[in-house]
Amino acid sequence: MKAWNFLKGYVIIKVKGLTLERFLNLAATNDIYLWDIKRVDYTELEMKATIEGFRALKEIVNKVGCRVEVVEKRGLPFLLYKIKHRKALGVGFILFFVIIITLSSIIWDIKVVGNEKVKTEDIIKFLEIEGIKSGIIKYKIDKDYIKHLLLNKFETFSFVSVEIKGTRLIIDIKEIELINEEIDENTPSHIVASKKGVIEKVIARNGKAVVRKGDIVEKNDILISGLISDEDSDGFILVHADGEVWAKTLYSYKIEEPIVKTIREETGRVFERKELKIGERGIQFIKGDIPFNDYVESIEEVNIFNLNIDLPLKILVHQYKEVESKEITQDIDLIKEKNHIRAVEELNKQLPPKADIISKDVKHIVNDNFVTTYVVIEVLEDIGEKRPIN
Repeated sequence: MKAWNFLKGYVIIKVKGLTLERFLNLAATNDIYLWDIKRVDYTELEMKATIEGFRALKEIVNKVGCRVEVVEKRGLPFLLYKIKHRKALGVGFILFFVIIITLSSIIWDIKVVGNEKVKTEDIIKFLEIEGIKSGIIKYKIDKDYIKHLLLNKFETFSFVSVEIKGTRLIIDIKEIELINEEIDENTPSHIVASKKGVIEKVIARNGKAVVRKGDIVEKNDILISGLISDEDSDGFILVHADGEVWAKTLYSYKIEEPIVKTIREETGRVFERKELKIGERGIQFIKGDIPFNDYVESIEEVNIFNLNIDLPLKILVHQYKEVESKEITQDIDLIKEKNHIRAVEELNKQLPPKADIISKDVKHIVNDNFVTTYVVIEVLEDIGEKRPIN
């Protein structure tokens, strides 16, 4: 839409008066396209309109008694008008237009999405070996060929789509989902402990419970056996064990925080440096050393043309904010509280969904310049997991 508006030309206008709502309603009724409408104050609006729309607004403005002021004229028609009167500008515009067309016919960026098992770097490197890389001309790209290459190379890919947006090649990947296969009900199995715990309750639906309340079990210990005695003989039969084994388990977390620590604070002094980046090369407009000993840097990318086209031409604004280091002494009670909260948050990430917290023990130790916090929680959870009988 931005590119279309640029080609057709548009104006930024201000409408002033006491009947602004009526003005907007009449514009909508007459299918006059207005966008980016902003209220400056109670009696003034700022908006954008096409050239045709602006002409059609004159009748409405006269009808509602508002005043219109043109703030700025933008787009190709106005640019061409200026070119007619300035030859140097005309030559520059033609050259600029040729450069833009040339640059926009080339792929400058390859984006890979959807991959988790295979690194993006490995995919990009493979494509580069096959000649598909930044700088390739769009019409040389065979989407089906790229799909075929990737599906043959990477066995974990189940689907690949290739799309060109502007000067960017987007490769969307779907990988094969490895589903944890449940043990078939006809397969003989035990239920074993997934971790250490103290048995609280055993519900054996099938098979024989070999532990009871109060028993301490280690990881991989059999809890419900799939090997049971056969009443009709002196032997044993194998069954598919089924049930729940609830046990008390412990989770612990340790966290340290210094009492006196160094922080960095911004002083308010800022130094900016602009850079024109062409591909991987950059040209800095302001040279020289950064006038700060210590600073934090932020980089903002400025859209040069605002045409919604990805081009290798970028303006980067480097902002350097001066910082000073200083020592602060923290309140010990506040440190304890923060450590406690952070430790509990981390422990909650480790707990299984159906676990119930029974108790929590918190211990703080102040030693030299550190407050060390230990948090131990006791939970009740089902620790049983099925294991096939070999």
